[in-house]
Amino acid sequence: MSNATTVIPATADTGARTDEAARLITGARERIDGLDARIIALVQERMAVSEEIQRERIASGGRRVSLSREMEILTHYSDRLGKNGTVLAMTLLDLCRGRV
Repeated sequence: MSNATTVIPATADTGARTDEAARLITGARERIDGLDARIIALVQERMAVSEEIQRERIASGGRRVSLSREMEILTHYSDRLGKNGTVLAMTLLDLCRGRV
């Protein structure tokens, strides 16, 4: 008979060393999954609104992209989230450009 302990699957999946920590991590991951779903939905909504703006701007004889507005967005994200905020804003802007 071996004295080795069996690793509980939830503990192994989370990297935790105790059942309590595994439960906490599992619950936090579920919250993150919910947040990620909301973030994705918001990005999709942002893309749709951006497409609407681009369509109207083009229909009125303007350019598809407003560089001054993009700079405002980059500054806003950078001010709130630092360097990585700029990266996030650039990704959002990239996702939202050129759909029209």
